[in-house]
Amino acid sequence: MMLQKDKSCLMVIDVQSRLLPGIHESDKLVQYCDSLVELAHALNIPVFGTEQYPEGVGPTADGLRERVGADNFTGKTFFSCVDAPQFQDKLKTITQDQVVICGMEAHACVLQSAMSFKAMGKQVFVVADAISARNPKDTEFAIARMRDEGIKIITREMVGFEWLRRSDAEGFKLFSKKFLR
Repeated sequence: MMLQKDKSCLMVIDVQSRLLPGIHESDKLVQYCDSLVELAHALNIPVFGTEQYPEGVGPTADGLRERVGADNFTGKTFFSCVDAPQFQDKLKTITQDQVVICGMEAHACVLQSAMSFKAMGKQVFVVADAISARNPKDTEFAIARMRDEGIKIITREMVGFEWLRRSDAEGFKLFSKKFLR
């Protein structure tokens, strides 16, 4: 199955500034998450974000938080956003069948959120080059486990090409500039 922009939403999970120094290739992670958010906004695809224990860990990375929109974030203490009581009101607004996930950490909050969305009957797509963890091995094993669980593993370019479908589509120039160069 391919992504369809009118059936998709984007989840940005826990890309918090205080955690980033320990995350493998954190600069690339933030850049790739940001480019996905920018493309989603250009295509009118809903974007949601979570922050793991923001009172202690702090907010999402500067720039990314503003691009997603502060009102679109939910603080949580559960690793799976789906299981978090604080996320339940937002969850009711996610009417899209397809959930595209980026963020961190791959083996904890990303994996558990992806599995929970799948258990709800959503089609879940995890963007392999826009997730990370402190240890690259954790990301590798999280991807393998999610794939085994029937979660689709894709790249950010795949997201763009599938959302757009055509080179003359609105948003393709932005995609080309941000993703292909």
